Amino acid sequence: MPWGGRPAPPPFLTPRAAMTTVGVTKSPGHAMLPPPPPDVGGGVDAATPETNARSHQRAWLAEAFRSRSTVLPAVALAFLALGGVARLFPAATSHSATLWLVGLALTGAPVVWRTARGVLAGRLAADLVATLAILTAIALEQPFVGLLVVLMQTGGEALERYAEGRASDAVRSLEEAAPRRAHVLRARRTEDVRAEDVAVGDLLLVRPGELVPCDVVVVAGRSHVDTARLTGEPLPVSAAPGTRLMSGSANVEGALTARALAPARESQYARIVALVRSAQASKAPLQRVADRYAVWFTPVTLAMCVVAYIVSRDPLRVLAVLAVATPCPLILATPVAILGGINRAARRHVIVRHGTALEQLGDVSVAVFDKTGTVTIGRPRVSGVLAAPGTTEREILRLAGAVEQSSGHLLARTLVEAAEERGIRLPHARDVVEAAGRGVAGNVDGRRVVVGARSFVLEQHPDLEPEFAALGHESGDAPALRAYVAVGGRVAGVVEYDDAIRPGVHDVLADLGGLGVGRTILLSGDNMRNARAVAAAVGIDEVAGDLLPGDKVEAVRRLVAAGESVLMVGDGTNDAPAISAATVGVALAGHGGGITAEAADVVILADDLARVTEAIRISRRTMRIARQGIRVGLGLSAVAMVGAAAGMIGPAAGALLQEGIDLAVILNALRASRSPDGSVPSGID
Repeated sequence: MPWGGRPAPPPFLTPRAAMTTVGVTKSPGHAMLPPPPPDVGGGVDAATPETNARSHQRAWLAEAFRSRSTVLPAVALAFLALGGVARLFPAATSHSATLWLVGLALTGAPVVWRTARGVLAGRLAADLVATLAILTAIALEQPFVGLLVVLMQTGGEALERYAEGRASDAVRSLEEAAPRRAHVLRARRTEDVRAEDVAVGDLLLVRPGELVPCDVVVVAGRSHVDTARLTGEPLPVSAAPGTRLMSGSANVEGALTARALAPARESQYARIVALVRSAQASKAPLQRVADRYAVWFTPVTLAMCVVAYIVSRDPLRVLAVLAVATPCPLILATPVAILGGINRAARRHVIVRHGTALEQLGDVSVAVFDKTGTVTIGRPRVSGVLAAPGTTEREILRLAGAVEQSSGHLLARTLVEAAEERGIRLPHARDVVEAAGRGVAGNVDGRRVVVGARSFVLEQHPDLEPEFAALGHESGDAPALRAYVAVGGRVAGVVEYDDAIRPGVHDVLADLGGLGVGRTILLSGDNMRNARAVAAAVGIDEVAGDLLPGDKVEAVRRLVAAGESVLMVGDGTNDAPAISAATVGVALAGHGGGITAEAADVVILADDLARVTEAIRISRRTMRIARQGIRVGLGLSAVAMVGAAAGMIGPAAGALLQEGIDLAVILNALRASRSPDGSVPSGID
């Protein structure tokens, strides 16, 4: 759909990225939204942030011990210990070298093979110096030195893999939550079939509480449909003959007959699954920090080895140089610091799913936000009351609240809460009758009170249409959701609803600016007018509305292609593809993570947007500590290399000295798990 009379789209969006949701009309009245039925799916079991954080940490720890990357360092350590024990007994002393040599052959071979493959592929990695040290130790019959090098190398790699975390299960979670069954109407009977077997043109029955199995158009029945998983908007849409509905939407209260417009594999929900899969596959892996430094450190080490041999003609000096130059500070500093940063973040209810995300968080240049549930709180509130002449706001809330007390409707509860917050005492209503999803009526203080959709009120009082029109509230600037109130056969007023802005958003945006995040953007599935109003209220300059999940992905990809490091923050299934496409995707999962959390790199368990900026600070401090450890460790190794080249440090002493440098690097990196003031909280904050 072209932009038409609307303002030109922002530069990061194509015209296609501003499409409206075809055929979905907002209800002018009530929009029923009970808790999702069990088969709606997509969520996770309710749990506290504390149990969620601890379960993540336990899962990571269990995976680390199951990983093959822990086998080599464990075996190397075991052979070192066996050889050391053998040296304690005079009769077995001669066997210690044999044990170390066997251990070196078993554990060093995989390291040498992997490095050789990398070199043949043109990759100059930090492993090269360690591999040369292992080969030289074997050639010079120095198995103790070689085994120490293997232990340092493989131990650091195990830590690094652990810090990288695990792959996301976003696509699997999406597919598990997809609509499974459909009810096809054939010859006056209903036949249950698999959703993927529905053909274009089939007539379908969608019962209350069920998911729409494919993209359809309603041909009979009326209901409200929850599209929050697809558009992110908390207010259901009104479904009537002619309304188009997307697959994955949840029917709320009334049975609908609909005609299939597309097979399930080509419908909107399937597109979301495909978008998440392609977005995750398109992410390029980040080069290891160790390998970035190895580009210059490895040639320097090799040059030092050549100089040492030319000057002394002693191959042991070459081994000593390689032993002290084995770049364990490169391999250890980053993963240890990242593990500390991940643990520090977890204590603040921020789950960082892998080390790359923690590293990239500190470099973001653009922050992109979803609107509903992210910038706003994600549930309606009474934003205002338009009173007709002769009545007041308090009187409207008192009378309307009285009849709404008997309803379980979301907006009914919202109206009652608004009245109680204003200290209004609600009288008892009699003879209350409710039309599900449309409105409610009852007698209060001897007068008939009708509250609900405009059509519902006019059905009972057709002559009131001119009076409602006289309230001047039928313009394009009217709120998307309203409840009309008639009392004693006369117009009393209109109750307006909107989604409240999340407390503290202004502070978060100001904090992002202070952290150097130059641009903030709001992307929303809501209409452009509402999106622009929210953006203006919180101070976001760039905004786009009427977006489908694919449009959000396109916007994020354009930013990434332009060289920006993009942070995408969202909370709904519709945000999952864009979260996957961003440099760093963040899910707000304070009300249950679900699919969005699986697609995200970072999951915020607390319902607090300020944790985003806190996570950025943790990232920057963590990487600062990691780089500090690398530079100090390499500096000490460089000094030791000079001593080894001059014959002042032997191979075994060099390997042990390198272990001391490694210990210093690890102790420094552990600071990342502490608060900046040096404290280490005992549990989750």
